[in-house]
Amino acid sequence: MMISTETALENLTLNIQQEIRVNASLENTFEALLEQLGPSAENESGPMPMKLEAWPGGRWFRELGDNNGHCWGTVQAIKRPTLLEITGPLFMSYGVVSNLQYRLSEANGGTLIKFHHKAFGLIQEEHRKGVSQGWTHMNGRIKARAEAKAK
Repeated sequence: MMISTETALENLTLNIQQEIRVNASLENTFEALLEQLGPSAENESGPMPMKLEAWPGGRWFRELGDNNGHCWGTVQAIKRPTLLEITGPLFMSYGVVSNLQYRLSEANGGTLIKFHHKAFGLIQEEHRKGVSQGWTHMNGRIKARAEAKAK
């Protein structure tokens, strides 16, 4: 049996890209991003306690109490209020590495977020199917949080 290199590589990669237009300042949007990925994190099922140490080398992890949890990644780069980049397995506890990037810029009196999640590894099908919907939810919460601050 022969498997094409392109098909094999496609099976090992994940590439999610989204653009989110926010009716709030760059500073308010960046602050909302840090809150949503950290203490106010939630998924479609409800609150999901996360901690984000917002400095280069800082950890991003799920806090389960009593020193239990799940390390999602490390802050690769942060440049307030225009960039947050995280590297790690994120929600996948197996052989995979991800690069998560939020680039913010001023646009039409508000903020444009360019988001990407790129991953490489043995990505399980259940994660591949749900990841786009999960990020859409999370990014929608960032937008709503920033716009509520702007009022």
